[in-house]
Amino acid sequence: MSSPKNFPHATNNFTHAALCGFALLVFSALFILGACGVPRATSQRSKQQTHAPRAAASTATPQQTLKPVYESPVLERLVAAAVERTSHEVEYDSSYFKLDYPGGDVPEGKGVCTDEVIRSYRALGVDLQKEVHEDMAANFARYPTTFGLTSTDRNIDHRRVPNLRVFFERKGKSLPITDEATDYRPGDILTWDLNASQTHIGIMVDVPSATPGRYMIMHNMGQGPKIEDILFAWKITGHYRYTGPPPPAPKPTPANATSRRGAR
Repeated sequence: MSSPKNFPHATNNFTHAALCGFALLVFSALFILGACGVPRATSQRSKQQTHAPRAAASTATPQQTLKPVYESPVLERLVAAAVERTSHEVEYDSSYFKLDYPGGDVPEGKGVCTDEVIRSYRALGVDLQKEVHEDMAANFARYPTTFGLTSTDRNIDHRRVPNLRVFFERKGKSLPITDEATDYRPGDILTWDLNASQTHIGIMVDVPSATPGRYMIMHNMGQGPKIEDILFAWKITGHYRYTGPPPPAPKPTPANATSRRGAR
C-alpha cells in the first residue's frame, strides 16, 4: 500500500500534467484558426469601451450623428447586418469545424472574430467561404504560407485573418492606413495586429463614438459580437472596402434566336 505522504507528490504531478495539456490545447486552437484571438492585455481595455449600439447615437452631438455617405448601397446593408449581429449570443470558440460547402457555417452560437464578418456578408448573399476558396484554389501561391498548408481547406481558409486580408486586397479596395478617424467609413473592414502572434478583424458601423468624427467597430474579442470604440486600440494592419463579387456577365444571344421578321 502506498504511504499517505506520497499522495501530495502524485497530486502535484497530475495537476502539472493537466495544466500542460490545457496549454497545448489552447496553442493548437490558435494555430489552427490563424491566431484570431483575445490578447491578455485587452480585458481591461474592453471594459472601458462603449457597448451601446444604435440607441446610443441619441446622446451624441449633431456633428457625430450625420448620416454617413456610402459609395455603394451594399455597404449600407453590410453595416445593418453587422449591427444586427450584436443581438446574437456567441461563445468564443476557435475550434476546427467540418463545414458544408458552399454556405457552410460553424455551429450557431459559436465563432470568433472572422465568423462575425463572414455572417454579416452572408446576410447580403455574399458567401466568403466560397469566394475565398475559389480565389485561393486559383491563386494559392499568393496566400500566406503561415499555416504550413500545401492545398486549400474550405473548412478553415476563410476563417483566418491573414487569408481574408489577401482576399480583400485582391478582390476589394485596399485603402490607406492613417491616424485620422475621418479616413475610415462605416462599411470598411479593419484588421489589427494584437501582438506577435494574434490578429483581429472587424467591421466599422454607423454608431458614433464619443470622439467627434469617429465611428465604432463591430467585432468579437471573446465576449460575442459587440460594438466598441476600438479603431485605434491596436496597430491597424489592413483597411479594406468590399462589396461582393461582380455580377455575372450577360450570356450572349444565340445566333438562331435573332428575329426572322421579313423572312417569307
